[in-house]
Amino acid sequence: MSHSPIIVADRGAVRTLTVNRPDKLNALDGATLRALSEAFTAACEADSVRVVVLTGAGQKAFVAGADISEMNGLSAVQGRDFSLLGQRLMRQIERMPKPVMARINGFALGGGLELAMACHLRIAADSARLGLPEITLGLIPGFGGSQRLLRLCGRAATLELCLLGSPVDANRALHLGLVNEVVAADALDARVDERADQLARAAPLAVRALLDAVHVGGECSLEAGLDYESAQFGLLFATDDMREGTRAFLERRPAHFEGR
Repeated sequence: MSHSPIIVADRGAVRTLTVNRPDKLNALDGATLRALSEAFTAACEADSVRVVVLTGAGQKAFVAGADISEMNGLSAVQGRDFSLLGQRLMRQIERMPKPVMARINGFALGGGLELAMACHLRIAADSARLGLPEITLGLIPGFGGSQRLLRLCGRAATLELCLLGSPVDANRALHLGLVNEVVAADALDARVDERADQLARAAPLAVRALLDAVHVGGECSLEAGLDYESAQFGLLFATDDMREGTRAFLERRPAHFEGR
């Protein structure tokens, strides 16, 4: 049986996808990008899954970057195709209707950081190192890194990380807004599980509407974004989950959301 580059594991409504190439520090080659896309499609289609956690195998790396040994032999046209393959995966993750959390357990460099930035939330171990070192290879980020970093952290941080190519530690990444939270390495699993469980208990239709509203709002004018938010807000009044949530609040009990 062939070795799978992705390990899939379910814990209740939380599905964990682990990039499983620890001997390569989980570097992304074409086969791994395609396997990730298939895994995210399956998670999207599975009614039992409400949250996806993305991480890397081993103790050293989340994903240390794209696979340079594969990239070295590419032509200009093949390089562009490789970039587009990675960008399609990042867009797929970014547009997932279920929250995706990056569990950053080590190096998140190049394509690895681009993968993490496509996720909706990022929790990093205090031992993690993050960066976009493509400039040191005579390249620029190719999976959307320059654009997502610009939107996450602003022009100054983008130029610093991309032009200098030097990784930053987890606390510096937190200061820049590149990650949402930093915890001790030995507390990472517990914190990720806690956050994932919190998301799994949320109303799935409201979560989907929120992800859509934020994504659409980030790509249009304020007026258009406000209109889209109002439309999504109104549609949720037709859901059983909205009635359950408001009733539970009034009755001072936890809500039980079923995604209807």
